Amino acid sequence: MKPAVHTQSTETSTTTSSHALPGQGKRVVVGLSGGVDSSVAAYLLQKEGYEVIGMFMKNWHDDSVTISNECPWLDDSNDAMIVAQHLGIPFQAIDLSTEYKARIVDYMFAEYQRGRTPNPDVLCNREIKFDVFLNAALKLGADYVATGHYCRRAQHEQNGKAVYQLLSGKDPNKDQSYFLCQLTQEQLSKSLFPIGELLKPEVRAIAKEIGLVTADKKDSQGLCFVGKVHLPDFLQQRLIPKKGKVVNVPADASAFKNGFDKNDLELITAPYHFEPSAGSVVGEHNGAHYYTIGQRRGLNLGGFAEPLFVIGTDTNENVIYTGMGEEHPGLYRKGLFVPNEDEHWIRNDLKLNVGESAQYNARIRYRQPLAGCTLYKREEGLYIIFDVPMKSITPGQFAAWYNGEELIGSGVIS
Repeated sequence: MKPAVHTQSTETSTTTSSHALPGQGKRVVVGLSGGVDSSVAAYLLQKEGYEVIGMFMKNWHDDSVTISNECPWLDDSNDAMIVAQHLGIPFQAIDLSTEYKARIVDYMFAEYQRGRTPNPDVLCNREIKFDVFLNAALKLGADYVATGHYCRRAQHEQNGKAVYQLLSGKDPNKDQSYFLCQLTQEQLSKSLFPIGELLKPEVRAIAKEIGLVTADKKDSQGLCFVGKVHLPDFLQQRLIPKKGKVVNVPADASAFKNGFDKNDLELITAPYHFEPSAGSVVGEHNGAHYYTIGQRRGLNLGGFAEPLFVIGTDTNENVIYTGMGEEHPGLYRKGLFVPNEDEHWIRNDLKLNVGESAQYNARIRYRQPLAGCTLYKREEGLYIIFDVPMKSITPGQFAAWYNGEELIGSGVIS
């Protein structure tokens, strides 16, 4: 018998039908974010006969780091509660701010301090939504958790055991499978993605049809369940500004030629190394840890024939290296490396052994078109070599590889 759920709202509505519904007799906790996607996800699950509970994650109230003068999470929480009341489902808010600070925010600061660029949304899904939040849902007797992600889950049997697959969402403009690239088989077995088969306009149409307050609400552009963040201001709360040199590197620097001319996996995938003498000082910056590969805005340097882009950072020496123009070779690399400890396979049965290789398609950031590549497994880790050079390969970000629509694995770029 499942435990009783103590909530702030009306009693759960029930669905009566002469035909068995997919969710009949099963309880699901939906992460209600206060947006249209999770709202419609809750409604669709309710229609399928699930006992639906709405839960809002409060991930932030740390006054030591100011995000903005606004409190968007308050509005989101209220909208989530209104949606739950409209659907007639129980609603709770859960405070995960301690876990979020320890697992996401502190990690972000540490990575930026090292001159790397983390992805908080991928981390939030791995560490918060499908870990801490999932465990809280299971304590409520839930069979599943559900979110408003545009992705799909499939499964098949292999050697008598269920194998779960993470598939891209049907909406090519909204596919969010990349953000879930660190999930495990166990997490997928307890997860549902009700809107993965729908296009965004269809989701909004459903919300309008049933009168949800979130029907026309704009999509969130901020951190996972936190809200909008002005990243430079956010980082300056912990990372002390420190003046340093901006060195512009000419396109004919030897580092780029070496990276492409040799068939050495380690050389091909290594970030470009520059000496200050490789270019000329063209300005100052406020701290190398504030910048990321490929960045154009925020340099505040003019008078060049083409825009300058960040092609390298050295947080030890506090130097930023730039290249002029979008075609500068310093923006492109043929491959990347993922150390063993940062390698992750959703499909463990497809994991490469040392000495093996396989062809996949991969992306190194959200919404980037998939690109052909070959994965090479060596004792020290995984090398990913692209068919064509990739722009702005950034340490700390996640590379995710796919077979068709299925996301097979991912790793943190070294």
